[in-house]
Amino acid sequence: MPDVSSNQPVDVCLWVALDVHKLSIVVAVLPAWGGEPEVWQIPSTDSAIRKLIKRLGGPAGLAVCYEAGPTGFELYRRLSELGVGCDVIAPSLIPVRKGDRVKTDRRDAKRLVRLYRAGELSYVLAPSPETEGLRDLMRCREDLVRARTAARNQVAKQLLRYGRVFREGKKLWTVTHRQWVARQQLDDPLAQAAFDQMLLYLQGLEVQLAQFDQALERVATGPRWAGTVDALRAFRGISTRTALGLIAEIGDFARFSSPRELYAWIGIVPTEYSSGEQVHRGHITKTGNQHARRLLVEAAWHYRHRPRKTAGTSPHAWQAQIRLHHRHTHLTSHGKRSTVANIAVARELAGFIWAAATNQPLRTPTPTTAAT
Repeated sequence: MPDVSSNQPVDVCLWVALDVHKLSIVVAVLPAWGGEPEVWQIPSTDSAIRKLIKRLGGPAGLAVCYEAGPTGFELYRRLSELGVGCDVIAPSLIPVRKGDRVKTDRRDAKRLVRLYRAGELSYVLAPSPETEGLRDLMRCREDLVRARTAARNQVAKQLLRYGRVFREGKKLWTVTHRQWVARQQLDDPLAQAAFDQMLLYLQGLEVQLAQFDQALERVATGPRWAGTVDALRAFRGISTRTALGLIAEIGDFARFSSPRELYAWIGIVPTEYSSGEQVHRGHITKTGNQHARRLLVEAAWHYRHRPRKTAGTSPHAWQAQIRLHHRHTHLTSHGKRSTVANIAVARELAGFIWAAATNQPLRTPTPTTAAT
């Protein structure tokens, strides 16, 4: 669920929508009393943006918006430095008229400014530069992990094509399997050369990931994130990397006034279609942040096991173990699939994490809905 906070000034004189591209920006301006938007195009440079604000009469009374996209939040920060109220719009939630088959930059800017003035748009929170940097770092690691998985598959499949099957154990990429892979010598010299190159590529990725994890440990112990990381790491199933990943995606936990807002933002609430006396709930929406949702779902699997208190377990984390293990056991014993039960556990785990990160009083959160 996008954030609903807005940076609009109290007395808006001009509504401005920007259709932002790499080299240009299409500007649509609509007065407070309505009428037909005025549209023109400017370069996407600092000087052009400053001239635009001056042409519009200065930052006072301006309400500016643009869609979140590949250009990031630099424009938002530029406008904020100039004292301009700026909102970043969630593109996927912009209303689209059915049957509209014509799309141009000018039409997009006009439609956006009309919807902006009518209050029909949903906003996203622009992260701080530090949070955005941490987000880039964590997503970079995800890319490296995917590249390592692909390289491992290529090595294993090449050996399989030449009849080399690992029979000394059940799991791959253990110490025993790695030693077996290193001993393999293919008969064809060209095939062996390709195999050696893939091994070198795989080894480079593994060294890079090891160095990456060491850097993340230093980030986690730094003054900026250490307190929140320690609060999250006290929960079962949440390691340093998972804690940093959740912080990078969620940012400030206090921006959510209740756990339910966090559930919706992550996309782990059930879909619903209710009309009259009929109420139907389906699968989870999956409309929120997929990175945070994946981390929570992976962490939730640890609560299948019985609660076990350790030295680093906080009161919130201990209560979460008791509550979530009971929740998982209750749902599975009443016929729910383990995957469905795990989603319900992940939803409640998000509530416990929110309470710990925002220093809420210790209490058991009430589940919003039954598992679907």
